[in-house]
Amino acid sequence: MKQSTSKKSRENTAFLYPRLSRDDNLEGESYSIQNQKKLLAKAAKDMGYTNLVTFVDDGVSGVTMDRPGFNAMMAELEKGHAAAVFVKDMSRLGRNYIEVGRLMEEFFPEHDIRLVAVSDGIDTSDGDNELAPIRNLFNEWYARDISKKRRISNKIKGNSGEPMGPPPYGYKKDPDNPKRWVVDEEAAAVVRRIFDMTLSGLGTMQIAERLETEGILTPRAYWIAKGISRAGSGKTLPPAHWNHSTVIRVLNTQEYCGDILNFKTYSKSYKLKRRIGNDREDWVVFKDVHTPIVERSVWEQVQEKRGQSRKRKTNTGEINMFSGLLVCSECGKKLHLHCNQASPDIKFFSCYNYKGNRGTCNSTHRIRVDFLEKVVLAEIRRLTKFASKYEAQFAQAVMGCSQQNASTEREAMQKEVYALQARDRELDTLFERIYEDNVAGKISDERFARMSKKYEAEQAELTVRIKELKDAISKFGSQAVTADMFISTVRKYTRAKKLTASMLNELIQYIVVYPAEKIDGVWEQRLTIHYNCVGVIDIPDDLPLPYPEVSVNTRKGVTVSYAPNAFVATGVGA
Repeated sequence: MKQSTSKKSRENTAFLYPRLSRDDNLEGESYSIQNQKKLLAKAAKDMGYTNLVTFVDDGVSGVTMDRPGFNAMMAELEKGHAAAVFVKDMSRLGRNYIEVGRLMEEFFPEHDIRLVAVSDGIDTSDGDNELAPIRNLFNEWYARDISKKRRISNKIKGNSGEPMGPPPYGYKKDPDNPKRWVVDEEAAAVVRRIFDMTLSGLGTMQIAERLETEGILTPRAYWIAKGISRAGSGKTLPPAHWNHSTVIRVLNTQEYCGDILNFKTYSKSYKLKRRIGNDREDWVVFKDVHTPIVERSVWEQVQEKRGQSRKRKTNTGEINMFSGLLVCSECGKKLHLHCNQASPDIKFFSCYNYKGNRGTCNSTHRIRVDFLEKVVLAEIRRLTKFASKYEAQFAQAVMGCSQQNASTEREAMQKEVYALQARDRELDTLFERIYEDNVAGKISDERFARMSKKYEAEQAELTVRIKELKDAISKFGSQAVTADMFISTVRKYTRAKKLTASMLNELIQYIVVYPAEKIDGVWEQRLTIHYNCVGVIDIPDDLPLPYPEVSVNTRKGVTVSYAPNAFVATGVGA
């Protein structure tokens, strides 16, 4: 009896499937979800179905068969819960010729399901319809044509400077002109704070933890709270659950400088919705289009700092603002922070590559943190005095250093490119030789395969490195801009009384540490400070800007003094 009742219930049940995509809005009100529901319900009732169940996909393209409402309907059909499916026309079922054909030719007949496409006059209970496959083909062609037109339209918009996507977190659409962005001050304050915390030395995970502790809404939770619809997976996470990847995404967003970046991604086909990252040279960038949230100099400093690999913690978990900034004068490796075992308050940086520790450096490269703090603060104060009292000379010195630094780096990179390209050509020649030797029977197929694989792997690495170098060389185009940024940054710290991590990150690229040397019976240690964008700045000796006098007593009772004049050729702090 139950089986009979269940069968009767199925025979009286019909599934209604209205679907609307963004393209269908162009066709008028007849395609609206409500009008489709009315049309399908009337048709189903006229055919004797009393139990009507509706599955809806609103704003979903028919090109993809992976639609929430469609998937739910198919799951119910597989369970045998309906005898018929009603759609407005065949394009509502989908615009994929192969998949829709499979449904009509295999799935629906196999599960004894009646398909009715009301506007197309198709009812499978009447037998095979010879026009149905042709309609499916035309529906797919329509989708292909719409996609082609949209690509052309997007290309025109993207090349004209119109944003191709929604504004990032921190911006919103201008109510008076949706094609422009304006600053969303509430969210922009969080963005600025993330950049400030990064410059102060905090890592992305630490920033995420701090934002979560303070209960600050994540970008997605913020948009939901403001009623802003944004695409995405929409995972059910706590609204203040920040992830370090979200922080990284904020820090990588160049749009915060006021720029528009178009064509960052593309899709291979109108049937594939997955976006693929474009090569950076294929991006179209329009600078200073909208109001910046973050100064360009700050954004670039953050990118440079994040691009450096830093060991920020000691084995006890301590973080020091100099971590990652100090390099050995002999081997060029980063110095690591340590604590004196006998006196934990005494902290110092040292190079682990000392020959006595089975390394290659002939001397110990170590420096006390308290000594380092005094020297660097004094040198920054000396630099800010130079900038404030002798503006013209300071600007000239910075510009000169910027150009010289850029020229030196560019030449070194270009030499490396030439060397790599020569090696790439050499590998081509070697490959040709082993190919000829293989054909002539001089080397076996196994050896040829092994050697060719090795050459191909090396060439792949060369290609990546050459591209990296060429990208870096192209960034040297406007050194005057970077020099101006450095000048404005220096002026921010004219009255600085204390050394901070933010100050170090904004001003200094790295510091070369030399071993302490005994000169005329006095122990002296020198440093070379390389500033961001400009490198080493040489302050003229004839200006009344005396070198800082800094000394520290070591644990052995020996006094080590800062020796800026020991080697003038090394520049500031030499």
